[in-house]
Amino acid sequence: MSEKEILTRLKKIVEPYVQSLEGLQNFKEETDFLNDLQINSANLVDVILDVEDEFNIEIDNDSMEGMLTVGDAKAIIQRKLPQG
Repeated sequence: MSEKEILTRLKKIVEPYVQSLEGLQNFKEETDFLNDLQINSANLVDVILDVEDEFNIEIDNDSMEGMLTVGDAKAIIQRKLPQG
């Protein structure tokens, strides 16, 4: 799966939880879930659950804690996806 495809799917996942439309319009790897998109921590858990469902992966607690930006999320998804 390409990086672009992961980012496109990720943007679609976070969209319902975003409180800052400006942050969503500037969606890129450096985008911070809490600061730029203003997703609250409770909704961030929902985002992680949605990511798990969308990509059919399981994200452990250590990875969850490191998922602060879109780039972090992309890296975790790439690491968890079956290689092949």
